[in-house]
Amino acid sequence: MKPALPAGLSIRVGDLPTIDLSKRTLGLLGAGNMAEALARGVLKAGLLPASRVIASDVSPERRALFQKDLGVKAVDNNDEVIRAADLLVLCVKPQVVDEVLAGLKPNFDTERHLLASIAAGVPTARMERGLPAGARTVRIMPNTPMLVGLGASCLCGGTHATDKDLDAVEALLKSCSMVLRVEEPMMDAVTGLSGSGPAYLFYLVEAMTEAGVAEGFTREQALKLAARTCLGAAQMLETTGLDPEELRRRVTSPNGTTQAAMETLDAAGVREKMVAAVRRAAERSRELGRGR
Repeated sequence: MKPALPAGLSIRVGDLPTIDLSKRTLGLLGAGNMAEALARGVLKAGLLPASRVIASDVSPERRALFQKDLGVKAVDNNDEVIRAADLLVLCVKPQVVDEVLAGLKPNFDTERHLLASIAAGVPTARMERGLPAGARTVRIMPNTPMLVGLGASCLCGGTHATDKDLDAVEALLKSCSMVLRVEEPMMDAVTGLSGSGPAYLFYLVEAMTEAGVAEGFTREQALKLAARTCLGAAQMLETTGLDPEELRRRVTSPNGTTQAAMETLDAAGVREKMVAAVRRAAERSRELGRGR
């Protein structure tokens, strides 16, 4: 079923590169939440019709969702996808990437196919080793707010990927996300910062909600206040262009309530722990890339 949007929030579509994808067919290898977000974005933006999108998944429930809600053909095997599509997106967990690549290799045409992957930590070199020589690959790291059209994504190209290949993948992502191109050594940092980042915010909202309940709100009231506060603060960062330190300073009156809260957070070392958490996520991405 289509994810519900908070009241007052609408899906925003990014500025799409001027590239024509209408003659291409998108193949989603895996039909989880990120694949769904990408499919919804592509269809909403009119980049491709549903007839030019195909997905595969082992789950009958996920296949049914794609077919019923999106009108997208969904199958239970990757062979049918690679035969039908030329623009492939690998939407599986890093632990099964090598197995999936081995299955794709016999039918992978390096002239016809472009493979992008959202698998955390998996470098383009590892994808290239699992495919025929000369395979064009793109590594991408989106995040789950793609589901509401507000994702943050980064991408980088493999050895053989062309500018046209990167433009095509960027067009797909921009249908539901902002997109940055980075050098591949930065991709693990992207995973730690924005790929895992929504969980950090949800963790904060959990704590704010718990505090609100302790102060006498119902959980529903506290959650609404916390969620809207985070949404509004994020939009202030985007629209004002001001540094977060400056925006925080403007909220923090001397000897006021916010200063008291900031002093509590500083005394607990929250900033240092947040930095450590992001860096640990980035390191875990590197570990996954090494097959650990």
